[in-house]
Amino acid sequence: MNVTKEKLKDLIRTKLHNAGLSVEHADGVADVLVYADARGIHSHGAIRVEYYSERIAKGGINVNPDFSFEKTGPSAGLFNGDNGSGHVAAKKAMDEAIKMAKETGIAVVGVKRISHSGALSYFVQQAARVEMIGLSVCQADPMAVPFGGAEPYYGTNPIAFAAPGKDQKMITFDMATTVKAWGKVLDARSKNEPIPDNWAVDQHGEPTADPFQVNGLLPIAGAKGYGLAMMVDILSGILLGLPFGNRVSPLYGDLSKGRDLGQLHIVINPAFFTDLETFKQNISQTMADLNNITPAPGFEQVSYPGQGSALREIESEQNGIEIVDDVYNYLISDVIHSNKYGNKDPFAK
Repeated sequence: MNVTKEKLKDLIRTKLHNAGLSVEHADGVADVLVYADARGIHSHGAIRVEYYSERIAKGGINVNPDFSFEKTGPSAGLFNGDNGSGHVAAKKAMDEAIKMAKETGIAVVGVKRISHSGALSYFVQQAARVEMIGLSVCQADPMAVPFGGAEPYYGTNPIAFAAPGKDQKMITFDMATTVKAWGKVLDARSKNEPIPDNWAVDQHGEPTADPFQVNGLLPIAGAKGYGLAMMVDILSGILLGLPFGNRVSPLYGDLSKGRDLGQLHIVINPAFFTDLETFKQNISQTMADLNNITPAPGFEQVSYPGQGSALREIESEQNGIEIVDDVYNYLISDVIHSNKYGNKDPFAK
């Protein structure tokens, strides 16, 4: 089903509000989800609404959170999300980081006790839109095996980065620290197709091409991705005094309890380090340089990070967003949730 961005946002906002969120918070979550769908990141878009609705309805997302921000140093602060909607808390925390970086040149803000916050690139783009560099990392529930291990310990633990160029264009980088996201495995299952054997392992820690035997995702580049996942876990978990490693609460665990997740935003103000206009010009030059590199066989052009997603977002303004029919039918229905996500094995068939 093809829908406009405005229609999709209205459907998501209405469903989340009916589940129990305030209009303001439902609107904030909807904004992040539509952003993801518009950029082709459907694993973090409307497909998540029923899960969020079930957790909201069962009390696992606080619908009246007492958000608070404490400035703990000239360039440091802690934002307590009180297990409210992670999307809203992360956005507000980034706003606080931007305020500090305008004054001091750099800001580091820890975001504590939040629920799932969606596409991480949304938040670093907040910084890039006001001519600053954004870097963000966050925890995820344990689904990835450490290098050499046979059981999950870390999450997909994403890293996102954005830097501004000229004319509101920006470089945006957003990646999981696993070879592929879990959604890619689910897609292979739905099509009954094999997966490359470097994506995941089975219950014995052996590489598997059978998506139905997956019991752990593999880190990117072996030990290097493992190290990055560890770094993210320390910065967004241990540093903030939160559960870490395989103690991070599962996505589909007890939906009546808050998840107590962590996230870390770092904002750098280029004007404190170099001439701002020169910086933006050089970012734009980097984009042009990459586009002009001779493409390898099978490629039409070298794209700079985030370019493809940005083009899809522009196209969505003109052509709408394609949403899976089942998801659309759920959004237009009177159903809040179908009671299918609680205490579910994340690797269940």
